[in-house]
Amino acid sequence: MDLIQRPRRLRRTASIRTLVRETRLHPADFVQPIFVIGGEGVCEPIDSMPGQYRLSVDELVKESVALYELGIPAINLFGYSEEKDPGGSASYREDGLIQQAIRALKAGIPEMSVQTDVALDPYTDHGHDGVLVDGEIANDASVEVLTRMALSHAEAGVDWVAPSDMMDGRIGAIRVALDDDGFEDVGILAYSAKYASCFYGPFRGALKSAPRKRDDVPEDKKTYQMDYANVDEAIKEIALDIEEGADVVMVKPALAYLDVIARASETFDVPVAAYNVSGEYGMILAAAEKGWVDREDAMFEVLTAIKRAGASMILTYFSKEAAIALRV
Repeated sequence: MDLIQRPRRLRRTASIRTLVRETRLHPADFVQPIFVIGGEGVCEPIDSMPGQYRLSVDELVKESVALYELGIPAINLFGYSEEKDPGGSASYREDGLIQQAIRALKAGIPEMSVQTDVALDPYTDHGHDGVLVDGEIANDASVEVLTRMALSHAEAGVDWVAPSDMMDGRIGAIRVALDDDGFEDVGILAYSAKYASCFYGPFRGALKSAPRKRDDVPEDKKTYQMDYANVDEAIKEIALDIEEGADVVMVKPALAYLDVIARASETFDVPVAAYNVSGEYGMILAAAEKGWVDREDAMFEVLTAIKRAGASMILTYFSKEAAIALRV
């Protein structure tokens, strides 16, 4: 008699399903993105991202301690700059907001890994990630400014810089500059496959960093961020960044690019990060508010899918919520 295969035996109870589960989430998988603003005692709700806040440096340190106590090992900082100019000069000042934040964090909670965004869009008056020259984003001029920005973060004590601009050659330029200035231990988390996505909208609202509507300004970022139809191009971009010295590579966004995460993790022998971006976060919140999905179930299903695809670390606005739920 032929035996019937019965895979359902391994799904029969919750305890059995737990025993055979292939992918497990842990708070140590998460990196919390945080928006930093000037002032003191500021905890400003972000209208476009319910549950997220712009934090002054003192409040940032308090929040980071709470995150670390939950088992979240890292944060990624984004600066909210009121001062904007064509070259993004506020990005690399010694006394800049992010530079102050790094110093305060390393003094208050040195065990936590501090990552910092390296891109010019929060600091430019045109809202692009690089320097604007004759109506176009100038690659090499942008790399020079981005390198200054990364060095200023290293001098403040950052653990990892995270270039998110997608300029050609910037990983190599930053790596050389860091090494030449004695910052060999500062890591690079490269946004290697960053797509031109509609899912960044809430984030740009949080930083007021969307491209400005001016005749001399490109209306979008498609000349430097990737076409969402391409995956071979992503593999090429990742390979170039690794060759130039990236320690970790990033795929962004995550949910609509699980195939890219999977292929990158199978192809390269370096950690692959994935960014569960603001629009992906917002879709779950909106659907849950409508009663169309259970918020916690949807959160864990998405985060598990990202890890299952091969992500070694997940930047997500759900970090704290997920970590608390995982401890229950």
